Amino acid sequence: MSSAGDESVSQDEIADALAGLSERLERLERLERELVRGHERAVHRESVIDRLHEENQRLRRGELQATLEPLRTALYRLHDLARNGAGRWSAPDPPRPADAAALLTAVADEVADALARTGVERFTVEPGEPYDAARHRPVAVEPVTDPALAGTVVAVRTDGFEHDGRVVRKAEVSVGKALPEEPPEQPPGEPVGQAANGAAGPESGVESAKSGTAPSTTGSGTTEPLREAEAERDDERGPSEHGLR
Repeated sequence: MSSAGDESVSQDEIADALAGLSERLERLERLERELVRGHERAVHRESVIDRLHEENQRLRRGELQATLEPLRTALYRLHDLARNGAGRWSAPDPPRPADAAALLTAVADEVADALARTGVERFTVEPGEPYDAARHRPVAVEPVTDPALAGTVVAVRTDGFEHDGRVVRKAEVSVGKALPEEPPEQPPGEPVGQAANGAAGPESGVESAKSGTAPSTTGSGTTEPLREAEAERDDERGPSEHGLR
């Protein structure tokens, strides 16, 4: 009896173990299928990313080519201008040297037109305009005698350029600076001794005798006023030593 019971229990345990093993195998199969599907989804995502990247690169190349097209057109015209100008100046009867200005102006206009097609606009500056640090770059300071011209543009070196209202290159200008005022020249005056004697009159000798001082004398050896001597020294220094560079 006991051996039969043991055999039946062993069969039940084996059946339970087989059932658990079968359940685990099913879970493993499900997990394997999920892994396969996840791998397939990952491969699909990678293929989508690669395709989108390729399309993005193609679009960027197309945009770059579209952006370069106006520059190419301008360069074609510049090439033709330069070649035609070289042919004219190398001919047996070349144009006058003054005609080169028209050619260089045409070249500058072509460059400005090409920049305008990319969104960069040229702006010009006229002499007499107030100096603007946001739009002008001072490359020189020129002294001016008219105080109204101080702080204004007196000469233009280059044009400026802006993009969407923002200055991307300032115009190079020369700015006026007022000259410092020269001290007024003192008129030549009488010697100190002579002026004192003339003003004091005959009584000056008495006062001088009382005070113990000798009256001033006139003549060729009399010293001139100090202001006059300083004015003469200022005239000898010249404008450079007055701070007017």
